[in-house]
Amino acid sequence: MGKVEVVSSCLVGSTSAPFMSKLDLTTWDLRLLQSNHIQKGLIYHNPKSRKTLIQHLKSSLSRALDFFPPLAGRLATTRYDDSTASFFVDCNNAGAEFTHAAAAAVSVSDIIEPNYIPEIVHSLFRLNDTNNLEGLSKPLLVVQVTELEDGLFIGCTANHAVGDGTSFWHFINSWSEISRGSDTISKRPVFERWYPSKTAEVNRRIHLPTLEKNLVPPSRLPQRVFQFTGENVAAVKAEANSEAGTDHKISSLQAVLAHLWRSTTRCGHSSGGETRIMMAIGARGRMSLPEGYFGNAAYVATTAISEADLLKNRLGAAAAKINDLVSRQNNEEIARYVEEKVEFPTLEEMAASSPCLVVGGSQRDDVYGNDFGWGKPIAVRSGRAQKFDGLVVVLPAAEAGGIDVEVCLAAETLQAMERDAAFMGIFLCGH
Repeated sequence: MGKVEVVSSCLVGSTSAPFMSKLDLTTWDLRLLQSNHIQKGLIYHNPKSRKTLIQHLKSSLSRALDFFPPLAGRLATTRYDDSTASFFVDCNNAGAEFTHAAAAAVSVSDIIEPNYIPEIVHSLFRLNDTNNLEGLSKPLLVVQVTELEDGLFIGCTANHAVGDGTSFWHFINSWSEISRGSDTISKRPVFERWYPSKTAEVNRRIHLPTLEKNLVPPSRLPQRVFQFTGENVAAVKAEANSEAGTDHKISSLQAVLAHLWRSTTRCGHSSGGETRIMMAIGARGRMSLPEGYFGNAAYVATTAISEADLLKNRLGAAAAKINDLVSRQNNEEIARYVEEKVEFPTLEEMAASSPCLVVGGSQRDDVYGNDFGWGKPIAVRSGRAQKFDGLVVVLPAAEAGGIDVEVCLAAETLQAMERDAAFMGIFLCGH
């Protein structure tokens, strides 16, 4: 497969002076300082004209940053005599990085058709070997636009301490909206910080121990995208609900994750003891956060079961286990979690101790609405940041009703899953 060559790179700031000088980081933000970036890339068929495309994307990016000053800023810190530090975003308009690259010998099919995500995809992103803490000196948003043989790849890398996946896609949606010709955006970001109580709100400065840049090297484990069509999803959901009984109302995602959890355990992602599933739980819909809240508003909830019970019982039981976990997450649970972190702040590195599945992403993100002016994307891929054995990234499918699940697992586990008739059989629905 061909190589990726950088044509040019520059910093892009907003077109006007930022309307805010700083953005405080909340407990949810701070815990991700030593984690890796968010990396998502959109794949497009060839635009009709490439002559002015790069300059157009730079210009529209600059105008989008007018509405999102933190993404053009840098992390800043204040250190104290007691060996602690506080962090915030300095909205200094230092600029997002924009890189123009070319991969003339790489086609769209080279990226989306292989069973495993090819290594070349990782070269379509920047900041592969950095963590969020390095936002003290590096851009908080980096875009690489790569011209392929017959298409375009827009790879975006964003500092996870500044915002979560929902905020990430909010910005990309807004950028594409401006790129299509709009002078404004349909959903304004809300930068007012949220705290769980008046006590936490008064103590807006949250201290953390002095940090070291102890980046864990990115995983080289294989990644694969399992594409559940709307028909596949309907079939596994119906099976799970039929088996779970009337006490549970299993969602599409819960059914798909239960199907995946049982297969990974059956196929070697196991220890013979207990298995866990850890899910990133969004707080926006569970708390009184305004629409457009920009930042991190998610936390991780965990449930566990013996591997023997997971495999002995049927799909409905596994789905009910996940359903119970999600159903327990409410206003009180979230407030308790955040209060504990305010009083006893700690850093979290996103890594799974095997056997475990760590689930992030959402099928509700507006990924395929990102038309920059030449049509909607045909696929989405992740970079190699934040990859480890057991990571599961949920994405919407290109077709309505479907769910794409990107997994990072040991090669032998993935190979066994491909031979697992109980898992792969669902993909035969309708054929």
